[in-house]
Amino acid sequence: MIIVSDKAKERILELRKEEGRTENENIRVSVKGGGCSGLMYDLGFDATVVDSDHVFEDKGVKILVDRKSLLYLAGTVLEFSDGLNGKGFQFVNPNASRTCGCGESFSV
Repeated sequence: MIIVSDKAKERILELRKEEGRTENENIRVSVKGGGCSGLMYDLGFDATVVDSDHVFEDKGVKILVDRKSLLYLAGTVLEFSDGLNGKGFQFVNPNASRTCGCGESFSV
């Protein structure tokens, strides 16, 4: 399961409205090879749900995760920061043994 913080939920709803997206477009979170630590997060809107997707809902936000990515993301909290140290979505992943300085890539 992926947990969505209150700030992340607010920002997702803002982005959906700003980009003119419908409520049928959910958040897709996946893990791809790359980044300075070996794996990197991918986050975006997606209206397509495939049979192998796991669908989670937290605070009214539906999150789609493919089967492979779920192995790396179980228990992750999706946060949003708009502070002085940077603005954007952040993943607090209990499965990551190492993360890079920018927080966009990790290793297990």
